[in-house]
Amino acid sequence: MRIGRSWGEALLGLSCLLLAAQAAPWLAQSAAADTTAATPPAPAGSPDAPGSPRPAGAPRVASYVLQAKLDAETHVVSASGTIVWNNPSTLPARELYLHLYLNAFKNESSVFLRSPFGAGRSGERARVFGYVDIEKLSARELGGASLWPPKAAHTPDDLDDETSVRVDLPGEVPPGQTLTLDIQFKAQLPEIVERTGYAGSYHFVAQWFPKLAKREPDGRWIHFPFHAQSEFYADFGDYDVSLDVPAEMVVGATGERVSSETRKERRVDRYVARGVHDFAWTAWPDFVEAGERISGARVRLLYPPGHEHNRDVMLESLRFALPFFEKHYGAYPYPTLTVVHPPSAGENSGGMEYPTLITTGGPWFTAYTGARAIEAVTVHELGHQWFYGLLASDEHRYPLLDEGINTYAENRALHERYGDASVFSAMGLAIDGNALSRTFAAAREEDTPVALPAAEFPGFRTMAALVYSRTGTALETIARVFGRQRLDRALLLYAERFRFKNPAPNDLLDCVRSEVGEAAAVALRRALLERGTVDYVVREVQSVAETSPAGVFDRAGQRDTVIAESAPAGSRWLGRAVVYRHGSVELPVEVEFVDEGGGRTRQRWDGHDAFRVFQWSGSAPLVSVVVDPDGQVLLDGDLLNNAASSRPSSAWRVFERGTYALQLIQTWLLP
Repeated sequence: MRIGRSWGEALLGLSCLLLAAQAAPWLAQSAAADTTAATPPAPAGSPDAPGSPRPAGAPRVASYVLQAKLDAETHVVSASGTIVWNNPSTLPARELYLHLYLNAFKNESSVFLRSPFGAGRSGERARVFGYVDIEKLSARELGGASLWPPKAAHTPDDLDDETSVRVDLPGEVPPGQTLTLDIQFKAQLPEIVERTGYAGSYHFVAQWFPKLAKREPDGRWIHFPFHAQSEFYADFGDYDVSLDVPAEMVVGATGERVSSETRKERRVDRYVARGVHDFAWTAWPDFVEAGERISGARVRLLYPPGHEHNRDVMLESLRFALPFFEKHYGAYPYPTLTVVHPPSAGENSGGMEYPTLITTGGPWFTAYTGARAIEAVTVHELGHQWFYGLLASDEHRYPLLDEGINTYAENRALHERYGDASVFSAMGLAIDGNALSRTFAAAREEDTPVALPAAEFPGFRTMAALVYSRTGTALETIARVFGRQRLDRALLLYAERFRFKNPAPNDLLDCVRSEVGEAAAVALRRALLERGTVDYVVREVQSVAETSPAGVFDRAGQRDTVIAESAPAGSRWLGRAVVYRHGSVELPVEVEFVDEGGGRTRQRWDGHDAFRVFQWSGSAPLVSVVVDPDGQVLLDGDLLNNAASSRPSSAWRVFERGTYALQLIQTWLLP
């Protein structure tokens, strides 16, 4: 999920820093298949398994076969099918938890909508509500017992929310055993509020089906209400979904289209996705289609008419970014990638990620403004195919592991492609994404720890500044201070070792420790998990000429008196400076000494102690001292105290601070 409008507002008022997509001809693959199948998909690798095999190593815990019919006039999806669940824990299951995410938009008493100040990224409230009604739920292996309605059709401990419901079972499901659920439900889509809904004839259908919560190996169910700041956590499985839509609709969905059959005024498209943990789709008659094969995947783009320039920019972004992410975070294992650029009326469904499907967005003129909004949202949402899609961390509890790492990956990719103009380039001005992230992060660095659960942040602005920007800034700092290649190795190890394994923060830290070192792992832990900060401060800069010591000296049986003299021409000069480290994050740093003649020398400090007294000598008076002159420590909370002068006059002080401020602008914003 992209930060959304907060990004655009902060970027010097560039109103179009939103999101985007593109296009070129697409040939849908057709295969004869039964579009009304009511049995689970065939196991991967079997002769009759439709589509490509699921990725090696992906567990098959919760799999869905669904037949869904869209009424485009009432915006209702009527669906039925089966859910096959294999108990992945070491304990028997005597209950299930269902996420009924669409009920977040049922009324203004839901956790998602109950705040009177708006919800989510957009801050907009529902105008036409949506919900999901389960009409049938039964368990085959438990004698066909009916499980619906449950004893309490509300979220535990919250009588007003209906997005996380406990369903008691009449018997138990032993560890490793299968439960097959027959289900029938109707999903009333809301007018688009966030991530899902309709706008006129445009439909983006996400969080639309009853979805099993994830059960951990120790038997705990990870269930939670759908919060406006939170995202998702689910088991991997196979999806076989048949979508019955009006024949004029252009459909895009998670997975691979394996058949398409027109029946009079309607059409049924069947999609199969293997080794994924969610399924979303879209239908709109006005989509223009484009696509090509990139890095082995069939990329399909759906966009509104008139967005041809956005299309071209995004295709170019994908041509760079898909191979880039594969190089740094492992192969993209799916045969397809669908990119949806919503029409303007559906902008609140933009900037979102689902397995093998991402959304972008923005007005038709976005790519003409100099702001790299199309490139940024394309790369960001593509990155989520790894940091969300393949790793599938608990986004509710650890949002930093998807949005945070993904922000670093986005900035890393865009900077490699565009250098210091990775966010904006026009009229001689260039802005870098790392500079922007650092600015957002520094503004709220002491508000809360970064590693809070999503719902515990006091608001989305704080969450955006810390989870997105500060995590990205912390990782960029580790790369600059300890070596980018070492961090690259750590993140590749993390992405490959924990693919399909739902990693936690300590897993990331272990990989950093392994490839970058203990000091880097400790610094990253303090910055992300412990509310740690760092601020280097230069004080007490002094400079004097080196002269012979004056006084009374007893030398070789004779007493001499030496009178202090003025320093002769050509004397050496001595300097002294005290540099403090405020905060608990310890990072090595360079300290630069500048003399009156323009000479520059450096000393390196490991940053472990609270302060260090530096001694210096040179051929001209010491004028100023600058800590971290190359801007390696992006986590430094206040850059304006990173320099100090030996000159006592207030005029020099003003000049020095102004000069350093200009230097900072050049360092952080300009190429």
